[in-house]
Amino acid sequence: MKFSIIYEAQMADPSPASEVACFNEIVEQVVFAEEMGFDNVWAVEHTALTQYAHMSAPETFLAFIAGRTSRIGIGHGVVCLPPAMNHPVKVAERIATLDILSGGRVHFGMGKGGTQQEAGTFGYDLASLQPMIDESMYLIPKIMTQDEIEHDGEYIKIPRRPIHPKPLQTPHPPLYYACTREATLELAGRRGIGALVLGFSGPDEIARKNAVYRENFRNRKVEDQVGLVPTEHLAAFCAACVLDDREKARRIGLRGQRFFAEAIAHWYQGGPKPSIDDLSAEEQEAALNQGKEAIVTYLSEEKITIGDEHTSNYAIAEDAYGNADDCIRYVTRLQDAGADEILFLFQMGTIPHDVIMETIRNIGEKVIPHFRSQQTTALAAE
Repeated sequence: MKFSIIYEAQMADPSPASEVACFNEIVEQVVFAEEMGFDNVWAVEHTALTQYAHMSAPETFLAFIAGRTSRIGIGHGVVCLPPAMNHPVKVAERIATLDILSGGRVHFGMGKGGTQQEAGTFGYDLASLQPMIDESMYLIPKIMTQDEIEHDGEYIKIPRRPIHPKPLQTPHPPLYYACTREATLELAGRRGIGALVLGFSGPDEIARKNAVYRENFRNRKVEDQVGLVPTEHLAAFCAACVLDDREKARRIGLRGQRFFAEAIAHWYQGGPKPSIDDLSAEEQEAALNQGKEAIVTYLSEEKITIGDEHTSNYAIAEDAYGNADDCIRYVTRLQDAGADEILFLFQMGTIPHDVIMETIRNIGEKVIPHFRSQQTTALAAE
């Protein structure tokens, strides 16, 4: 199993000075995470979502990270594929260049973005994007592997051209899809690509999603394959705050989760801006429960079918906030549920840099070695 970190570049204070501090702290965290044995760093791509995500140029961020590190995997989680936002030719060129310069460390995730706020920035209606995303998704691996490309699609037109460079990994980096709903898990499985399960889904929900993904992957058809080679891989999101002081970790972690949930609800459902109140763990739990009830009421009034993708951000019964033993117990459940990779989220809007660094150290020194020793024992038994 792989251990990774995913970044949104969240911040309670969205000022330019805060942005500078946030990105510099993230770089320090990733360099330290490589030292502590983490496998990959992933970066989202969001536009115009103040506080929730200032990671709007992941290709620049990841290129900088690649230059500051030597081993850790470099993951786009994900590149948004509306053509006016990221034209498939430019995506293929950027991914290949990054793969070369990183020494073949790129993981390439794809998606469409999650809000009308983002889609509208580029002149799109969110509800109409999926056919464009599908067209780009099938096209980009062809651009990365063919000497010349010519494409006359419904949304994308490319006259015959040679596109350079080609990626270092052959035939191309492993491919993934952002998955929150069952339909996206089915799509990733049918198309033979990895599933990045984003959202605070607990182990029981991950097990259900894993079953959906694996069944569709097993039964996929050759003609539906995206790219030249399949990637069977399920990565599970895991918010974590791991300190020696368990109660402090729970208070800080739940505060961060509340910020995350309220920040995205502000842009998805028009809720208020996120709270930065420093309350007790119990008070933060109560606030998360109230937020979940408000989301359920909103969705019911809008006659939208309520799913885990809507309410999981408010889940509080299962988490990795606590000490290293708490984290090991929770990650074990995710592993048993079928996760091939843990996407740790540390950098929620109110989590201090020093707490994130301590969390990285505790996971690197206590959690990762626990699972590595298990894997070594299992291999020896074989």
